[in-house]
Formats: sequence, C-alpha cells, structure tokens
Amino acid sequence: MARVRLSVEERRAEILRVAVEQIEARGIGNVRIADVASALGVSGSLVLYHFSTKELLVAEAFAHAAAGDLAQLREILNQPRASAVRRLRSAVRWYAPTGHAKGWRLWIEGWAAALREPALRKVTHDLDQQWKAAIAEVVAEGVVAGEFACEHPAEAAFRLTALLDGLAVQSTSYQGPIERATMLQWVDDALVRELGIAPADLESAD
Repeated sequence: MARVRLSVEERRAEILRVAVEQIEARGIGNVRIADVASALGVSGSLVLYHFSTKELLVAEAFAHAAAGDLAQLREILNQPRASAVRRLRSAVRWYAPTGHAKGWRLWIEGWAAALREPALRKVTHDLDQQWKAAIAEVVAEGVVAGEFACEHPAEAAFRLTALLDGLAVQSTSYQGPIERATMLQWVDDALVRELGIAPADLESAD
C-alpha cells in the first residue's frame, strides 16, 4: 500500500508525536533518532531532515508535549464569568500532581536533561515562564477585583508553582508518598497565605 504523502507541517507533527512517545518509554538519555524513525517506519535521514540533531528533536518534542497542558491552563484561567479565586483554585488543582495535567514524568526528565542540553534548557525555561506568567496574571486580576490581598503577584506565582513542582517531583519519583487529600490541603493553605483570603472564601469557590 502506498504511503500517504504528508505536508512538511504534518510530517513534523507526526515526528514530534512519536518522539514524545519514545521519550516517555525510554527516557531522554536513551532515546535515539533510530528509535523514532523505526516507530514511524521511515529512515533516520528523514527525521534528521526535519530536526538536524537529536538535541533539537528532543527540545521541540518537549515543547510540543507541553503545549497542550499550557493551552488547557489558559482555558481554565480565562473563564469569563468565574471569579479569580475560582479560576485560580481550579487551575492549581488541575496542575497539581493529583490533578489531570499530563506529563509530569516528562517534565522531570526534561528538567534533568536541561542541565546538560542548552536547547532543551531554553525550551523548559520559556515554558516555565509562561506557566508563571499565566498564574501571575489571574492573581493580579484578583487583586484589582478586590478578591486578593497580594502585593507582588509574580512572586506569589513563583512560590505557588515552585510548591506544585516540588510536590510533583516527590509524588512522581517516589510513587505518591503523600496522600492526595494532604497534598491538596497544602495547596489550599498556600493559596490562603499568598492571596490573603479566608479559608472559608476559598472553600466557597468549589
């Protein structure tokens, strides 16, 4: 059967999708161009035509995988009729390792590999900045609306995401040593401290 001819954009998307699958299965350090090519049933030279090095392929695959979660985060935070506290709490609970965000294992792999790979370090840093900026924006909106008492929204966003990232490393690396209810309570406690709101106001956002 003749192979369907794909456009450049379609081929790149196909390669990135399979690269993500291979990274998740093998780890960033062990995945090879040959693994991606074999899974696609194409030559390694075709993969290299679109992504000149393994490092570039891994960096763009990571960005491709993270894009979906970033879009979902923005969708949660941009609900037009929801209060800032409701949007923020929904976002951090979705983003937390006990929520529905995907790819925590991939993020941890990416952070580790980024210590040695400049292309991946740039991608992970840029994505991390986008996450923090999205959280900071809704915190600032809540301050303007009188829902939050927070002098520095960007700093609050940094601390909140740092907490969530740390919990994710513990939960993913050590197979959930902390109960879900405990983890979510810690996240709620952090929101109360950072935003200057009463616990009862936070609970009413459910």
